[in-house]
Amino acid sequence: MAKLYFKYGVMGSSKTAQALITKFNYEELGMSVWLIKPSTDTRDGADIVRSRIGLESRAQVITPEQDIREEYARAGQRDVIIADEAQFFTPEQIDQLRALVDEEDLPVLCFGLRTDFLTHFFPGAQRLMELADSLTEIKTVCACGRKATVNARIDGSGRIVTQGGQILLGGNDSYVAMCHKCWKRKIREQEETVQKG
Repeated sequence: MAKLYFKYGVMGSSKTAQALITKFNYEELGMSVWLIKPSTDTRDGADIVRSRIGLESRAQVITPEQDIREEYARAGQRDVIIADEAQFFTPEQIDQLRALVDEEDLPVLCFGLRTDFLTHFFPGAQRLMELADSLTEIKTVCACGRKATVNARIDGSGRIVTQGGQILLGGNDSYVAMCHKCWKRKIREQEETVQKG
């Protein structure tokens, strides 16, 4: 029985590496994988999925206007769908992935972030939390040793950013995985420093 999986974690938790390893494992068994990514994610090139440890693969790019079921029909029969950066898909596209699980008995494995730099759900991630048969947190740690749960956005000076648009593509130069306690403490310290002038 096929399932919709959502494997989520903060920045730097090896989500993409795990997606690419999963792809390799399916292909090693002779199965056909349809690797997809949203057009929003252009960090490593429009159609490249690349992990921080150097694994990479070509993927089909899906724009917000595209119907994933129609794109799957054009792509041809596959044994599994793996979606990287799934938080950037629209809620409607998550519904389309759910439909492929139900109607085609096709496993769909989605990897991505759950929340943004202000700890708010990405719309695609929220819909996955609502619809997925299996939710798995891919864990990593804060510098203090606690479990990291926040994608802290930082500026060029390493200060935590608390304003701006939900989407800003970046890696270690733009984001740091933190526990909630450290994130709140650093924001408070920055505010106190500004008040002292």
